[in-house]
Amino acid sequence: MSDKKTLDDIRREYLQGGLSESNLNVDPIKQFDIWLQQAIQAKLFADPTAMNLATVDEQNRPSQRTVLLKKVNDDGFVFFTNLGSHKAKDIETNPNVNLHFAWLPLERQISIQGTAHKLSLTDNAKYFLSRPRDSQLAAWTSRQSKGIGSRKMLDMAFEQIKNKFKNNEIPVPDFWGGYLVKPERIEFWQGGAKRLHDRFEYQLKDGVWQLNRLQP
Repeated sequence: MSDKKTLDDIRREYLQGGLSESNLNVDPIKQFDIWLQQAIQAKLFADPTAMNLATVDEQNRPSQRTVLLKKVNDDGFVFFTNLGSHKAKDIETNPNVNLHFAWLPLERQISIQGTAHKLSLTDNAKYFLSRPRDSQLAAWTSRQSKGIGSRKMLDMAFEQIKNKFKNNEIPVPDFWGGYLVKPERIEFWQGGAKRLHDRFEYQLKDGVWQLNRLQP
C-alpha cells in the first residue's frame, strides 16, 4: 500500500498568532524592518533577505526569480544584478515590479509593488567594492542569462578573469549595477486559524501611506 500523499492531504493550521492594526507601525518601511529583524533573529532561514522579484517582459509574460535584498531605507528596497540579464531587460521595458518575502516558518509574507530605478554609478561602486573578491570576479565572468556550453567553460572563464586581475583591484563592470524599488503598495500577511488570515495593505496616496485591512 502506497504511503504517497495527494496534494490536498498536505495542510496545516496557522496558529502562531494574529495581527491587528494596533500592532503595526504607521510607516510600512519601519514595519518591514521590524519583521525583517525578527526573521533574522529567528535563525530559521538560510537566506532571510531572499525575495522573489517578479517582472513582465515586452510581450506581457511574467517571470520570477529569487534575489537578495541588499539595502532598505525610506526610499525603498535595493538589489543588484547583471544589467544584461532577463530581469534587467524586463525592467527596461516595464519598470513595474513586485517583491515578495515568504517567511513561512513564522507564518508571514510581505508583498511589495513598486517601480524599479537604476542606482547611480557611485552607489554601484560602493556596494561592488564591499563584496568578496570571488563575488567581484563572478560578476565579470558571467554574462547572466546567456547560454554556455558547459560548467567547465564557466569555470575556465572564471579562472581567466581571476588571472587577468590577479595583481590589481577589480573595477566595477559597466554591465552590472543595482536597482531601487520605490514602493507604492505594501501588504503584510500573517497566517490565522481556520484560514482566516490577517492581511493589511499600505497604499501610498499623495505622499501619505494609508492602511487598510483586507479580507483573507
